[in-house]
Amino acid sequence: MKIARIETFLVPPRWLFCRIETDDGVVGWGEPVVEGRAEVVRTAVDVLAEQLLGKDPLRIQDHWQVLTKGSFYRGGPVLSSAVAGLDQALWDIAGKTYGAPVHALLGGPVRERVRVYAWVGGDEPAELTDQIAAQVEAGFTAVKMNAAGATSPITTPAETAAVVARVAAAREVLGPDRDVAVDFHGRFTAASARRALVEVAPLHPLFVEEPVLPEHNHLLPGLVTAGPVPLATGERLYSRGEFLPVLTAGIAVAQPDLSHAGGISEVHRIAALADTFGAQLAPHCPLGPIALAASLQVAFATPNFLIQEQSRGIHYNKDADLLSYLADPEPFRFVDGHARRNDAPGLGITLDEAAVRAADRSGHAWRNPVWRHPDGSFAEW
Repeated sequence: MKIARIETFLVPPRWLFCRIETDDGVVGWGEPVVEGRAEVVRTAVDVLAEQLLGKDPLRIQDHWQVLTKGSFYRGGPVLSSAVAGLDQALWDIAGKTYGAPVHALLGGPVRERVRVYAWVGGDEPAELTDQIAAQVEAGFTAVKMNAAGATSPITTPAETAAVVARVAAAREVLGPDRDVAVDFHGRFTAASARRALVEVAPLHPLFVEEPVLPEHNHLLPGLVTAGPVPLATGERLYSRGEFLPVLTAGIAVAQPDLSHAGGISEVHRIAALADTFGAQLAPHCPLGPIALAASLQVAFATPNFLIQEQSRGIHYNKDADLLSYLADPEPFRFVDGHARRNDAPGLGITLDEAAVRAADRSGHAWRNPVWRHPDGSFAEW
């Protein structure tokens, strides 16, 4: 069996899919994308495909070594994301070839269902409580929200109070038996994050995500010791090497993205590394169905898994949603806030290929917004 064809599809709202087909007709799907730079990753996939065409698709680990290390210049979000999607597709082919779900190939399931959370916004809090109430009604036991919009370098008393008010409103709706995760989104400086963490601690967030920008992760030890709130980070980290310093700093939750951090192969290794530090895995995934399917396969085979992000109804999904390109939505039917174990071969989903090809004909050019402070200077989004 040899790899015969590799294609990519730029599909709304902001995703990139890849399709690998073998010479005997086995097809695997992956989702290689950097949100806002999907076209650039598409080109990277085309370049990396040169290393795969004509090769045995089942030599996944050897391909991963060549794709990540076969060039003198390595790493970064574009290359790691291109590798991630190709890696997902190769695992999908392997599962279909062996007649087993990917989680079986990773050592077998350690749980029967995976807890997932819903996104409820938070940049603008006006409708926050209604959004949370709707997710509770839908059966979710956890939500995630942004802590704030554009944030001053040193937060004012009013800004800090607004963060606390948002989380307090969420806690009031959720009660003591459900969870709220709070995303700082790298919008806070370390000083402002420390101040806000102390204030939100009594509201018992499940975790606070990206308290500072990844380039400031060397400041995490001071934030970890500032209070009892579990800290999480990792959506903008792309390898075990980049996760090692933040795990050493004492984060409680590692958040690699299956479409950014080298795919199933590398995230499975990141999870094992996190386990040696007593940290939990909560993969980042505000993306499409293939990324979520890959994330769930890892979750079912990972002992130190905590909770899974998913994008049903997320505000980015204006032109298509998580189920838009699936032939069968059943794998993503969540019951009581959980995804049930799926034993279908490969990634466990079936894409509507006609819908994917039709969407690619229109494509997309999604870009994240650029924010500015009141004085006109750049603000982190």
